[in-house]
Amino acid sequence: MDIFKFMVPEIIFGRGTLSLIGESALRLGATRVLLVSDQGVVDSGWVDEAVRHLKDVGLEYCVWSEPTENPKDYEVDHGKELYLEAGCDAVVGVGGGSAIDAAKAVAILATNGGKIHDYEGVDKIDKPLPPLICVATTAGAAAEVTQFVIIVDTQRKVKMTIGSKSLVPDIAIIDPILLSTKDARLTANTGIDALTHAIEAYVSVASTPITDINALRAIKMITTSLRASVASRTNIEAKTNMAMASLLAGVAMSNAILGAVHAMAHPLGGLLNLPHGEVNSILLPHVMRFNLIACMDRYADIARAMGENVEGLSKRDAAEKAVEAVEGLCLDIGAKRSLSEIGLQEEYIMELSKAAAEDVCLITNPRDATVEEIAEIYRSAL
Repeated sequence: MDIFKFMVPEIIFGRGTLSLIGESALRLGATRVLLVSDQGVVDSGWVDEAVRHLKDVGLEYCVWSEPTENPKDYEVDHGKELYLEAGCDAVVGVGGGSAIDAAKAVAILATNGGKIHDYEGVDKIDKPLPPLICVATTAGAAAEVTQFVIIVDTQRKVKMTIGSKSLVPDIAIIDPILLSTKDARLTANTGIDALTHAIEAYVSVASTPITDINALRAIKMITTSLRASVASRTNIEAKTNMAMASLLAGVAMSNAILGAVHAMAHPLGGLLNLPHGEVNSILLPHVMRFNLIACMDRYADIARAMGENVEGLSKRDAAEKAVEAVEGLCLDIGAKRSLSEIGLQEEYIMELSKAAAEDVCLITNPRDATVEEIAEIYRSAL
């Protein structure tokens, strides 16, 4: 068996675990925390609750809620300045992928200096980050358990991918109760993001037995719980299942990496400032069809995990069932169906395709893809 590494933070999972945020920060030696979030999480009341738990254990804190959806490079600069000016010695991210990515990016600059652009790529972080705790408020991005950060370069209008084992948080807190304040659209978008993580991790050329177990379990849980989670804010069982599925998918993709869906979604999201999961829901079936010839057996496994009966089918027909199951799930939860619906025009396709071809996520895609082939996938999704 090939040599591989498997990285995860300390994970605290369960209903009510937000209450452990202060105790967790103390265990890491924090005295003054920069709490990074966004306005939506502030409005939901979770930031106030997190602050209460920090105060309960005597920690000083400073709240920074400037980050927007798809956090920007200049926002990260502001966060770093606040961290240093306030004399903070730890970072706590409370939110979805955007807030947690912003928290991680601030942590990078707090100890390594420079601009966030300096760290684009893999393993460019030299100095240890300050203690980092991440609390998930969505079930999708799983940034609380991964070794990645995605930040928008506002000059190039692309999402930069930063990868390093230094970015795996010290402690990840996943409290399913926090999902109850998310609307149906956000629940759907983040759920498909988690499904994309699991599928791309399972067919990745860097997959391992450990990532496979997590990815397949996540696919099964998302298939059985996402519809119910979208349908009702008060279905706590469905929220708990989706929180666990997102965690498992995140652990899988952090270690197996991703593929062409994310390579294509990053420049598109950067160009049009779109919700990441919404872009994934459109691209995923099209990329799956492109990749199908490279991993038919694995697609058959995915079909089975999604509850499809593939007994007696040819290898290709069994693999096609996986694509059909994904399309059916996206339809049921009201996901967007085409890139033209979200504003993409033909004139941008070649620019996007060139950027996608340079994205680090494409390295682990199961099928090689040229710029022209990527352009054809974009066109098929228009």
